[in-house]
Amino acid sequence: MPEAAGRATASGGAAAPGGPGAPGGGDGSARRSLGPVSLVVASGLSVQFGAAVAVLLMPRAGALGVVSLRLGLAAVVMLAFCRPKVRGYSRADWGTVIAFGTAMAAMNSFFYQAVDRIPLGTTVTLEVLGPLALSVIVSRRLVNLLWAALALGGLALLGGGFDRLDPVGVAYALAAGGMMAAYIMFNARTGRRFPQVDGLALALGVGALLTLPLGIVESGAKLMVPSTLVLGFAVALMSSVLPYTLELLALRRLPAPTFAVLMSLEPAIAATAGFLVLHQALSATDALAIALVIAASIGAVRTQTARRGRMRTEVAKARAKAAARAKTKV
Repeated sequence: MPEAAGRATASGGAAAPGGPGAPGGGDGSARRSLGPVSLVVASGLSVQFGAAVAVLLMPRAGALGVVSLRLGLAAVVMLAFCRPKVRGYSRADWGTVIAFGTAMAAMNSFFYQAVDRIPLGTTVTLEVLGPLALSVIVSRRLVNLLWAALALGGLALLGGGFDRLDPVGVAYALAAGGMMAAYIMFNARTGRRFPQVDGLALALGVGALLTLPLGIVESGAKLMVPSTLVLGFAVALMSSVLPYTLELLALRRLPAPTFAVLMSLEPAIAATAGFLVLHQALSATDALAIALVIAASIGAVRTQTARRGRMRTEVAKARAKAAARAKTKV
């Protein structure tokens, strides 16, 4: 789902609090760990059920109209809440946030065009292939060929066979995945250049400005119908504002790798939302396809995390050796 893979970087992650040996350990520690996990799961539910509501809104406002309503209303809420400053930033800072907003606008536009043509669960499964491909390429480890093979296996099984899906919808979903990879990179850069979620709020404003003309061209005055505005506001809250708030709270106590693994479950949540809200049936083959892509995504995350852990250990050992040599010389 749009913004799912990159939302963490806007606010930054934090390590989980102490383990069993910490004060109030044991059951208390387990409860503290369960709390942020529940927040992340609630965020995923909000995003995907928000996407299902967006599909219901499309007959009234069209796919691009829904995008403009979602980003526009979310931008209003976030800008009013965050009140980011606009002075004191360099051209590079503004270039980054504009690129971030552009990637956000393109990702959401492609995503909603896809869910207008193929099932929600299938769309989200195809979309996560973008970040998964980015992770595999960056890691450059042989084991990632296994995760790539699992993902391709899932891709071949989707919809009872890849060739049975609407090719235009598939193309839009894959394009959304490619833009999600760009979104993640610019999200991270924006998070380093802007405090708190100021960069995110400004990027939402950029995305809203880019998509609003498209929504007006497609739907015109239909966007201003009160019932359409109410549903659009619900989509903005469920797909943007509420998830950001829940994840901001969760990331204060949850390690970033755990967050990434939980985000890998979103195709399953999307398929559930599609079934419950949109009555999109899920075959055993579709379920297997989604499971393969989820397994590939989790595997890629765990591999990358293990690699970083080994690198940190090696750096710590090198520093310890250097310190020991310095003491010996003294």
